[in-house]
Amino acid sequence: MISNKQLQKLAARHGTPIFVVDHDEIRRNYGQFKKHLPRVQAYYAVKAEPLPEIVKTLYDAGASFDVASMPEFRIVYENIKRMPAKERQAWIWDKIIYANPIKADETLRDLDPYKPLVTYDNQEEIRKIKRCAPHAGLALRIRVPNTGAMVELSSKFGAAPGEAVDLILAAVKEGLVVEGLSFHVGSQTTNFENFVQAINLAADIFKEARDRGYGRMNLVDLGGGFPAPYDESVKPFSVLAGKINAEIDRLFPKDIEILAEPGRFMIATAATSVVKIQGKAVRDGKVCYYVDDGVYHTYSGIIFDHCHYHMKAFRKGREQICGVFGPTCDALDVISMSENLPADLELGELLYSPNIGAYSHASSTYFNGFPPAKVVHVNR
Repeated sequence: MISNKQLQKLAARHGTPIFVVDHDEIRRNYGQFKKHLPRVQAYYAVKAEPLPEIVKTLYDAGASFDVASMPEFRIVYENIKRMPAKERQAWIWDKIIYANPIKADETLRDLDPYKPLVTYDNQEEIRKIKRCAPHAGLALRIRVPNTGAMVELSSKFGAAPGEAVDLILAAVKEGLVVEGLSFHVGSQTTNFENFVQAINLAADIFKEARDRGYGRMNLVDLGGGFPAPYDESVKPFSVLAGKINAEIDRLFPKDIEILAEPGRFMIATAATSVVKIQGKAVRDGKVCYYVDDGVYHTYSGIIFDHCHYHMKAFRKGREQICGVFGPTCDALDVISMSENLPADLELGELLYSPNIGAYSHASSTYFNGFPPAKVVHVNR
């Protein structure tokens, strides 16, 4: 891990705010995923943090990629454009899934020459794919329990299990090839039974499809939801992996390919935000610090990801409950109203937030004229 001393040196060199990405930590996280889930091919969810440097590190480590827009597709494609065309096409099929169930006509037309693997979950999408991307392979996304997830996704995407085989056969009737199933148990899922129930639902649908005459499916995409260790309440990844391994080995033969779309798990612990205190006030008896990054930038996950990032000081002091605010004039720009920090910090001192790699800097804006934090990559 990057030390506090290193973080302070980087801030002195580059200024603040900075978003420090530790590529060794990314490689460690990928290694842990493969160690505990050896049968599962990891398709990094690029939306979690789409920096090309991160994509390259994971590409070099052996990862595949889950993309949900054409800009994300092109970020990944940059890593393979020097390959011969024949090898490139094979790589796209093995290394990219376009996992946004709802796609614009223009997107599908752009994707079609690559013969991609795409997800769908309704009749209208079948018609669009047939019309605009007939060379695509399909994975039906099914709705599964999201109980206890930090971000629930089942109300937005996923076919009901009872209609799943009808949608598979409807796509086949249109001349399309359904390669398998996908699901998502919800982001930052600490209720591991969600995975168990979802895998069992997928196995039931595989059996029903075979019983109704369609036996060509050969993959299951476990989606995302693999939790990052934000605090001690998150059980070890090995515990979740043990449950997943037991179910897929029990329910799916070895010739069925198992995919997953970890985003948060790969990148959450691999980035740290460093900010500078540029204002200080006492309001209603509470010390309030104003820093040069906020919820319109690196701390966007407070709004969009239902996540809280703790602020830490680089020096010790008597701590008390403090407020921490971002730099914009918007009242929404609140990082925390109850952060334990030394009350005697001065203007110009630095604070930092670890474990802020996922769904944070990726959503930065230029609201109020403030630019996103500078990204600093550390490769040791």
